[in-house]
Amino acid sequence: MNERIRVREIRVIDDDGKQLGIMPPPQALIIAKQKGLDLVEISPSAVPPVCRIMDFGKYQYQEQKRAREAKKHQKVIDVKEIKFRPKVDEHDYQFKKKHIERFLADGDKVKATIFFRGREMAHPEIGRRILERLCDELADVAIAETIPRQEGNQMHTILAKKPAGSGRAPARQAVGKTEE
Repeated sequence: MNERIRVREIRVIDDDGKQLGIMPPPQALIIAKQKGLDLVEISPSAVPPVCRIMDFGKYQYQEQKRAREAKKHQKVIDVKEIKFRPKVDEHDYQFKKKHIERFLADGDKVKATIFFRGREMAHPEIGRRILERLCDELADVAIAETIPRQEGNQMHTILAKKPAGSGRAPARQAVGKTEE
């Protein structure tokens, strides 16, 4: 920007978007100062480098404004965690399953975790059955992004909301009388 441009020749673009041609940076800087604007290098890798005469402060403000607008339209997906134990009671299982359904409906992902303690570590198949049952029962609303896998004393799987267009039966043609 301005005096920091250290090349012999640059291609200059006016604040209106017109090409002013190739010239030395001091000459372009004089033109920019006469208009009360800055000389900004926009393409340093071009031969010769391309510089534009613009209001740099206004340019930065508009870039920040665009970034804020883009950030507003983003959907942040949280990963909620629901913990089970290998000896989970049926009521507790159903209660936690309802929570998972609610989280998925809100658009979040869910990490279902089985936590093993002590001698329970000797029977990981119990935890695997619970997670597989959970995946089967939620198959109409969720897909399992990962298969149940064990890491240390925990076994987990990640569930995500099923995409809107998948899993639906194709539309059937109505069978009946047709008007002629």
